Amino acid sequence: MDTDRRQFLQAAAAALAASPWLAQAAEPAAPAAEPHDMSAFPAHWHGQEQIAMLLYPGFTALDFVGPQYMLASLMGAKVQHVAATLDPVTSDTGLTFVPTLAMKDCPAELDLLFVPGGGQGTLDAMRDDALVAFLADRGRRAKWVTSVCTGSLLLGAAGLLKGYRATSHWIARDLLAEAGATPVDARVVRDRNRITGAGVSAGIDLGLTIVELLRDRLYAQSMQLLAEYAPEPPFNAGTPRTAPKEAVELMSGMFTGFVAGSRETLRRRHGGG
Repeated sequence: MDTDRRQFLQAAAAALAASPWLAQAAEPAAPAAEPHDMSAFPAHWHGQEQIAMLLYPGFTALDFVGPQYMLASLMGAKVQHVAATLDPVTSDTGLTFVPTLAMKDCPAELDLLFVPGGGQGTLDAMRDDALVAFLADRGRRAKWVTSVCTGSLLLGAAGLLKGYRATSHWIARDLLAEAGATPVDARVVRDRNRITGAGVSAGIDLGLTIVELLRDRLYAQSMQLLAEYAPEPPFNAGTPRTAPKEAVELMSGMFTGFVAGSRETLRRRHGGG
């Protein structure tokens, strides 16, 4: 058990012991029980990484939450949810998140930078000069630069994928070429210190990949077990290769404006238009 948790439990026990409600009890209060026994965990499982996970209006919540579950499991790591300000940020489906750190206060030297994707919100973010400049600055210093879904387009807009192999949501994957990257059709792609995930649900796979890199395989396997991540989808329609033609056409048609806008934005940022 880490020192902070032990101190918290000791303080909580002391507070409970002093409670006037407990003073009325016939029996003295029992000491607070430790919620988890982590005494058998090896010492190298405890790190001290500085991790920044970006929030911006209209991002896709599951892009963020899946990786956040895994990254927050890294014992000793400091995970910050970073946005332009500390005001709540609303996702594309209406879930609202509270940032823990403003971009201006984000450490310059990060162990890991993570960017989620989305639809119109991501396109708006690609056109936001301050946000793109923030990513470019922190990304060029970070030990690991990561994304899920169309978050890789934001990395591309910031010039962080030029010369790298990368992936994205299937709708947007080929657009990575506009940022000087080599698009790859894969669930998770690692090229040196860049790790990108495909669409939405691939964030859990990306998170587990990172956990293994920063700790070890047993740690990652233990987190997969804790999350009971053993997907058995009711349909085999998770990629354009396996989905019905009608579904592919419907989804492709929904995003023609997004694709066109993203292409134009990437070309403008990289001098191609």
